[in-house]
Amino acid sequence: MLHRDLLVDLMLRTEIAQRLHEGYDLGDLPQRIEAAIADATVEAQADAFWSELEALPHPPARSTEPSDLQAIRALRPVGVRQHALNLDDATFYDRVYGAWLGRCAGCTLGKPVEGWPRAKIEAYLRAADAYPLTSYFPVLDPFPEGLELSANYVRTALGNVRGMTRDDDIDYTVLALHILETCGRGFSAKDVATAWIHNLPFYKVYTAEAVAYRSLANGLLPPRTATYRNPYREWLGAQIRADMWGYVSPGNPERAAEFAHRDTSVSHTANGIYGAMWAAASIATAFVTDDLHQIIAAGLAEIPAQCRLAKAVADTVTWAHECPAWEDAWAMLNATYGGYHTIHTIPNTCSIILGLLYGHGDLHRTICLAVMGGWDTDCTGATSGSIVGAMRGAAALPADWIDPLNDRLESIVSGFHDSRISDLARRTLALADLGQEP
Repeated sequence: MLHRDLLVDLMLRTEIAQRLHEGYDLGDLPQRIEAAIADATVEAQADAFWSELEALPHPPARSTEPSDLQAIRALRPVGVRQHALNLDDATFYDRVYGAWLGRCAGCTLGKPVEGWPRAKIEAYLRAADAYPLTSYFPVLDPFPEGLELSANYVRTALGNVRGMTRDDDIDYTVLALHILETCGRGFSAKDVATAWIHNLPFYKVYTAEAVAYRSLANGLLPPRTATYRNPYREWLGAQIRADMWGYVSPGNPERAAEFAHRDTSVSHTANGIYGAMWAAASIATAFVTDDLHQIIAAGLAEIPAQCRLAKAVADTVTWAHECPAWEDAWAMLNATYGGYHTIHTIPNTCSIILGLLYGHGDLHRTICLAVMGGWDTDCTGATSGSIVGAMRGAAALPADWIDPLNDRLESIVSGFHDSRISDLARRTLALADLGQEP
């Protein structure tokens, strides 16, 4: 059975959407691809279609959205690249443990409604008399027609949480820890690729990672694995891998972003990479300030000033400033950027921004708002929770979100099948750069 992310018709349709977002002139190619799908000849013509796509001239906007690290840095706005760090080991441990816990709580919260639009989430919560969301998702028995929670609810809904159940968002955080423990901070994109092959079953990776994994198995190397017939190259998979790079770079957003670039260049380009760099740099900054605008700006300072993601984040910050109600700001976001795919980096990053700005540094409110925005809810809940956890520390996080996790985490990564979250935080502390030279 084909991996669902690698079906020829799905990939070509997604590539068309991706190219249109990038500003390509596609001529009649979309119509010809749709005709081939309709008459069931698309597989026979797929190579020719891909070759035609790859031969298209680059649009002018491409120059403002490079994927090479040095080119990205040349287009960054002015920003603080490194902050003075005043954290002893005990304080940093509490903060990084808080980041792990916040990530796990947010991910768990979002899993039952992953991929749902905001309207469907609100309808479910209203049916449960639980809108706005204030806890893990309650379970309705029976589910109203069309509002069945995903199968994940069995272990992630209110009353069912007994730890952080296995999830790809958390697998990548764990795998990044393994990469650092194995290769050190000098790890390369090739090291990341090798870690994937050795630790991740193919059917547990998705979208851009699945395409890159297949290319690795066929002998390609990074960064070609990110660009070769990979229509998901700007989707959210890169951002969900970013947190560890911020954890081990407290106060150093530039280094966090560089680590994220090395990692994500295996599978992503342009705004896909920028989403990860933004998240890593923001998390790194959350260890040194509780100013959410400064945290968001630190992430923006590590990506090209004129890229689509930077513009979308700036728009979202403006809407949050102008709209007293979160729902009104979300409506502006959806009207402007809702045309992207549910799993694209741009709308999901903006949903995280709204959670942060309307959550005011409170884990409970932040992850609930990020998840109620819909789209890739386990990812937005996880990243927003990670930022607040790093900012507040474990001791300050609310027990009703943290206690159900029981300090336990499951992962598919070899050697991490059943881990204590506190132990992962201690191992992270041992790898972190608290001011020493690498």
